[in-house]
Amino acid sequence: MATVYGTDRAHCQFICVAYKEAMTSLDNPAPPEGGMEKPEGELRRGWTTGACATAATRAALTALVTGEFPDPVTITLPKGETPAFALAFEAIGDGYASAGIVKDAGDDPDVTHGATIIATVCPGEPGTGVNFFAGEGVGTVTREGLPIGVGEPAINPVPRAMMRAVVEEICAESGIAPDIEITISVPGGDKIAERTWNPRLGIVGGISILGTTGVVVPFSCSAWIHSIHRGIDVSRAAGVAHVLGATGTTSEDAARAIYGFPEHALLDMGDFAGGLLKYLREHPIPKLTLAGGFAKFAKLAKGALDLHSGRSQVDMDWLAQEALGAGVSPQAAEKIRAANSALDALTIAGEGSALPQRIADGARQVALGVLRGAPVEVEVLVVGRDGAILARSGNFDAAA
Repeated sequence: MATVYGTDRAHCQFICVAYKEAMTSLDNPAPPEGGMEKPEGELRRGWTTGACATAATRAALTALVTGEFPDPVTITLPKGETPAFALAFEAIGDGYASAGIVKDAGDDPDVTHGATIIATVCPGEPGTGVNFFAGEGVGTVTREGLPIGVGEPAINPVPRAMMRAVVEEICAESGIAPDIEITISVPGGDKIAERTWNPRLGIVGGISILGTTGVVVPFSCSAWIHSIHRGIDVSRAAGVAHVLGATGTTSEDAARAIYGFPEHALLDMGDFAGGLLKYLREHPIPKLTLAGGFAKFAKLAKGALDLHSGRSQVDMDWLAQEALGAGVSPQAAEKIRAANSALDALTIAGEGSALPQRIADGARQVALGVLRGAPVEVEVLVVGRDGAILARSGNFDAAA
């Protein structure tokens, strides 16, 4: 190992050629398409990109020290679990070793499922400790507000800590200084990143290496909510005074047509109104526009903070009462009570009725209640399926 420390770091940089060629023969399927519908039965857990990167680092560094790759390779996660990972790729040469693991996200609809996470390790300069680098398909941070500084590879703090602990353990056992450079790569990660929020967060060139427990809990949606929080952090760091939380692209486009929001002011709320509002309560931004469809915001107006159809439903009895309060006839209200969907109810009431406005006002009051007096002004836009604004509550001046 002493001779390894005298090698040139160029070996570590050029390894990408070797694994890129080898990767063409690996079964590295594309991330799953489709929505967020939860399958029936007991769901299988998976492993985060951070856990895979840690296992790959252990395998690569063990090979660098001993000349042999452990396969499978076992790591200890923050909560004490000890999963084992099979290697999908390995390479070793003069002063470097590289190992790759195919990420298994279990039954979670994770866009990084099937991606290969590769760690390449090589010696660093004496006294420099453990340092991280972004290889192919791993992003680089370009905006303030994230837990990693600008110019750093998008490898989050917990995965860094896990990899650093592996390095220190192996180096201590081998009697060498823990001065190691780790390059994490994800072939095809730049394409995968286009399906994530990384571009809006100012992470360019690839995906992030994430995870706080190492475990992916199916349909916990923690990654989505985490991204909402990071979006708020980036907006605050950039001094953005007005942000948008939309339930989907149609409502987002409608709001952007009014205000021309920049990318880093878009928070990708989706169904997680509660996740957005609760974080803004502690990390306020002066103005918040919420934009969404009639059905989603009917649930928010009734008090639901998770707007997914599998976790909340429109209360048609309640909606019929709201319709009466909006001036709809008793006969129409009874039809709404028996309607199959909120959109059917809206058709019965008429998009020109006062019902959408009543829903907008109610949704705004619920949002303000969750904010509990935080210094955040709230506007709500109820948007039709064609992108037209059906109602607006708490209007902001678009020129402001």
